[in-house]
Amino acid sequence: MEEPPYDLIILGATGFTGKYVVREALKFLNSSFPLKSFALAGRNLTKLTETLKWAAHPHSPPPIPLLIADIADPQSIRRLCTQTNLILNCVGPFRYYGEPVVAACVETGCDYLDICGEPEFMEKMEANYHERAVQSGALVVSACGFDSVPAELGFIFNSRQWVGQSAPNRIEAYMSLESKRRVVWNFGTFESAVLGVANADQLLKLRRSRPRRPRPKIPGPPPPKGPTIEHKKDIGLWAVRLPSADSSVVRRTLSTLAENPQGLPGVNESADEIEQRKTFWSSVKPAHFGVKLGSKSLIGILRIITVGMLIGLLARTSLGRWLLLTFPLVFSLGWFRRKGPSEDGVNSASFKMWFVGHGFSSSNSEGNAEPDMEIVTRVMGPEIGYLTTAIILVQCALIVLSKREALPQGGTLTPGIVFGSTDLQQRLQQNGISFDVISKNA
Repeated sequence: MEEPPYDLIILGATGFTGKYVVREALKFLNSSFPLKSFALAGRNLTKLTETLKWAAHPHSPPPIPLLIADIADPQSIRRLCTQTNLILNCVGPFRYYGEPVVAACVETGCDYLDICGEPEFMEKMEANYHERAVQSGALVVSACGFDSVPAELGFIFNSRQWVGQSAPNRIEAYMSLESKRRVVWNFGTFESAVLGVANADQLLKLRRSRPRRPRPKIPGPPPPKGPTIEHKKDIGLWAVRLPSADSSVVRRTLSTLAENPQGLPGVNESADEIEQRKTFWSSVKPAHFGVKLGSKSLIGILRIITVGMLIGLLARTSLGRWLLLTFPLVFSLGWFRRKGPSEDGVNSASFKMWFVGHGFSSSNSEGNAEPDMEIVTRVMGPEIGYLTTAIILVQCALIVLSKREALPQGGTLTPGIVFGSTDLQQRLQQNGISFDVISKNA
């Protein structure tokens, strides 16, 4: 069969995040194998042209093909899939616009990555398309952005520090967003959060309808729930638990590992790649996992809680959703607006995720009620929604294009399972996202 004309196609290139993905992809165009060609796809040719010009600035736009496609026209999406090996989907909210793209990729055997952070969409795609994706050879991987690669790789990185007889019981992530100036986030993120709360019952119903997956064996008792607001003095943060996609994605990864302790085999792995995969996954130790949103001040945490309560109270009714989505700047207390952030605001922002692991120094101490060992690691990088997400998505794409034979044949899988044993962490470190061990205390 002839190779399709494009290595990858960026769908939704004109969106807030899409244009940053285009800019990031241009850095690797023709620089080395595998990204020799790619195309941009969207509904409006004028906006695609403007996006390419913006992404290429201050240089002249390269001759990147611009393709017209519309989620509402399934044939146009299917046509995209026949023109490439890989679709990068940046069109959200995914609960509204994601499934036609997944369906087309699964049907044609085209690989698919997206930047989704919506648990209901991801788990619905897994329920409806996993077996068909395995059969067609389509690799469908959601959450290949800030949701949820830093959480997945950060969890794995902390877990692998527990060497020998030591083992973690729980690993908690504390996420801190920092900026030199006030950052206003894109409306699409706020909309996804509102719709997630509005459809929480649907997610619960979906989970109850599916067969229960095996859970990994974790030493020690389940961790205590803990206080609503926590002051974590050693990392200088106040924190509150965050219902996020990260927790559900990590749990899905751990369930897959419980079923496949050596990871999933690649399409055509070499002997060295098989050994590397087995060695890597044997060093990953499961643990309970949760995410907390942190702030350097108690006032910041109270602001987070207030926004969360407003969304929780109003998102359950149609009138409440209308108010939230019509006046996002008001109900998010100034954090979200339809126009999105300025470029200066994006460039001034950064994130830190602290992973605090509590566990046991030896297998003989697992029966203790209280863990006797702590390991703290950290992942940090640039602004999360546009810069970090674009870096991660493009690096995941480059791995798919260059190492496809070493990756699973197909299926709807988590980024941790697909990319955990690859060199993704090293690639991210080379592109401004660091992984560090902060302390080990027994």
